[in-house]
Amino acid sequence: MATPVLMPNVGISVESCILTEWHKKKGEEVKEGEILFTYETDKTTTDEPAPASGTLIDVFFEEGAEIPIMTNIAVIGTPGESTKEFLPDMLKGSAPAEEAPKAEAAPAPKAEEAPAAPVVTAPVAAPEGFVPASPRAKALAKKAGVDYRFAAPTGAEGRVCEADVRRLIENGPSATPAAAAAFKGEAGTGIGGKFSVSDIDKPAAPAQAPAKVEEKAEYVDEKMSGVRRAIAKNMLNSLATTAQLTNTSSFDATEIMAFRAKLKANAEALGLPNITLNDIILYAVSRVLAKPEHANLNAHLLEGDVLRKFTGVHLGVAVDTEKGLLVPTIMNADKKSLAEISKEAKELAKAAQAGTLAPDKMKGASFTISNLGSFGIESFTPVINPPQTGILGVNTITTRVKVVNGEMKPYQAMALSLTYDHRAVDGAPASRFLKDLCTALENFSLLLCK
Repeated sequence: MATPVLMPNVGISVESCILTEWHKKKGEEVKEGEILFTYETDKTTTDEPAPASGTLIDVFFEEGAEIPIMTNIAVIGTPGESTKEFLPDMLKGSAPAEEAPKAEAAPAPKAEEAPAAPVVTAPVAAPEGFVPASPRAKALAKKAGVDYRFAAPTGAEGRVCEADVRRLIENGPSATPAAAAAFKGEAGTGIGGKFSVSDIDKPAAPAQAPAKVEEKAEYVDEKMSGVRRAIAKNMLNSLATTAQLTNTSSFDATEIMAFRAKLKANAEALGLPNITLNDIILYAVSRVLAKPEHANLNAHLLEGDVLRKFTGVHLGVAVDTEKGLLVPTIMNADKKSLAEISKEAKELAKAAQAGTLAPDKMKGASFTISNLGSFGIESFTPVINPPQTGILGVNTITTRVKVVNGEMKPYQAMALSLTYDHRAVDGAPASRFLKDLCTALENFSLLLCK
């Protein structure tokens, strides 16, 4: 019997995923457990294994499609089996699944039939379905603004490789983003000979000699990645559905800087990790937030006006990656030592930046910390990650002056910006939390003794 391949359900907060790459193409044999495709959520990229062995007899979505979870995306079975019953509802009403192979079955133009070099020959119509290409070829095509599907493939099993894309960039046709859907490989009247909106429905014009001086486009339209779209959606939802307010306070960072300097000088002898100022702040937050009087900040505000207060402090740590902001979680941070928090924070950040962070490592945070101090930011307004009720922004260290025994003395100050949901936390309790945190950091050696 045929087996449907579903877009997996990766968490209660994830509604859809981006299908980033097919590792098998229609008609190929697959084995159960073999990597079939790669998908992307707002937090991570994951390889999905085949659920059964057989032939990939139908594929319903191309790479780059955003697909709701638990939706059929392909079918594994025996050649000749019907796949109509597996067609997703969102595709019903379009061409039947069995008709798709007709476009794919059309043979590619032979090199000798092309009027120019074979590597620059474009198909008569835009390619349908999956076109195999290497990751390097896709990356180069995206950067150059060309459609790699129009490159004449020279790689193994008809795969488009990087060299094919380079030849396409040098000699081949291309289209503007707005006209890409109607592009059939012909030359256009846009800048650099690109096929543009004005060329749609017009008879093909004879080839023009390339302009001697290439005009520079006034702007470039770039489609947001799946991660970026998810972040945008979450941030907009956060600001639209919560009552956010930010308080900022600063503390004397002299003690934690001196403490960190001692650790750095003796880390190797003591067998300690490279403990940073951010690790110190994570530790202090985990201890202060665990106090009963600050329980409303270590909580989730759920639908139905329910405030879920956590007994453990689960810290979300914002990490900047190439794909966007990811927030892995240090579970039960209030039960861990400074060295343990430091080690785990670094491991999570490394996995996030490498794209190998498991989805379950980004769940369950009760409070989040976002540190922009390394960028020289003196104050900012962090945005809450619902259903959490608070997030702490960590700022850079600046030199300030205070009166000590009647004398003006400079000191190193660090500012902290707390954004909280005013529906769950009032201004006074939020301010008391900031005050307690600043006091704990100014007397960090005493905090370690508790």
